[in-house]
Amino acid sequence: MKKLVTKSLSACIIISISEAFPMLPDQNSDDKRVKSLYRTLLYTILGYLTGSLLFAGFFGQLLKKKDVTAESPDHNPGVYNAFLYGGLLCGILTLCFDLLKGFLPVYFYLRAPMTPAQAPFLFSVFPALFEASAPKGLTLVLAAPVLGHIFPLWHRFHGGKGITVTFGCLLGLFPRLGPVLILAGVFLFFSLILKITPNSHRTFFTYLLCTVLMYLLLPPGSPVPAGFLFIAAAVAAKLLSGPELRKKCEVKALWKR
Repeated sequence: MKKLVTKSLSACIIISISEAFPMLPDQNSDDKRVKSLYRTLLYTILGYLTGSLLFAGFFGQLLKKKDVTAESPDHNPGVYNAFLYGGLLCGILTLCFDLLKGFLPVYFYLRAPMTPAQAPFLFSVFPALFEASAPKGLTLVLAAPVLGHIFPLWHRFHGGKGITVTFGCLLGLFPRLGPVLILAGVFLFFSLILKITPNSHRTFFTYLLCTVLMYLLLPPGSPVPAGFLFIAAAVAAKLLSGPELRKKCEVKALWKR
């Protein structure tokens, strides 16, 4: 199963790059494609690096002078453990910053690029920021912060599950709220209507169903389903690498209480 998920991740990367930057016939189009590639790669790298910042540990040390993840059984550097072991303020700050590190790269990637006159220093350092986005390059940018959180460079690739960051990335698609509403709706369905426990199984099935729904409900040709598929594969790889999914899965229907 782990090998299957790893192969799926590799396939997602190859397909995403090939779809985002197809071969174009003339020189001008080719130049635009290269510039869009630079911009997409820059935002992907920045998204991954900011995603690698684990704020639960940072704010735990700052506010409580301790590693809040070390006290938890799963050692997950996520929002839940920040609230539970770090307190209200630690949890709120972790929630906000985990959302932001997913939101900002996606949001700014989709916005119209600035002109060099608006930010001459940035233009001199990162000229790729001022190029137009490749529409399907969003697949990579959307997934990058979640990959950074799950496999963080700054923490030897041992990170969290990426749930809050996923919400942040999908909120970055604003004003297109369909994808984030699908994710929220499925989480609520498996939490309240058809309750799946423990949480690891609920997360696994939520991401699986959301991937299917996004391909079915979003407009054809949208890069969001492919990006979410990439995210779901990374979350599955994280869950499969730990002991959580070995626990017995229980399903309780609301109407059978």
